[in-house]
Amino acid sequence: MAKILIIDDDVDLVEVMRLTLENANHEVIDAQNGTTGFDLLLSEQPDLIILDVMMTTVHEGFDVAQKIRNTPQIANKPIIMLSAIGHETGFKFQKDNGLIPVDEFLEKPIMPDDLINIIKKYVS
Repeated sequence: MAKILIIDDDVDLVEVMRLTLENANHEVIDAQNGTTGFDLLLSEQPDLIILDVMMTTVHEGFDVAQKIRNTPQIANKPIIMLSAIGHETGFKFQKDNGLIPVDEFLEKPIMPDDLINIIKKYVS
């Protein structure tokens, strides 16, 4: 069982992911913005972060990801960025382009089984 932090302002989506992850025996904590999410990350020390991009600002998730990577005690935490920004902007974001410091970049919506399988790559 892993502790997973979801940072996303879409309350309905968070609840769907919570149910999916809890059914897979993971513990879930959540925050609706980057500031609260970062504070929870430091205090709760989750095993993995699921991070949205567009929250308080259109790039808040990118800022949070950079902040995580620049904070030594949490810099190695796996980050799965889950966003609809590609649909909104038309730009195809990828983790391998060197601009986004995340382990996975996924477009919303994602099927529950696909999310679980991706998480299994990083936690048991």
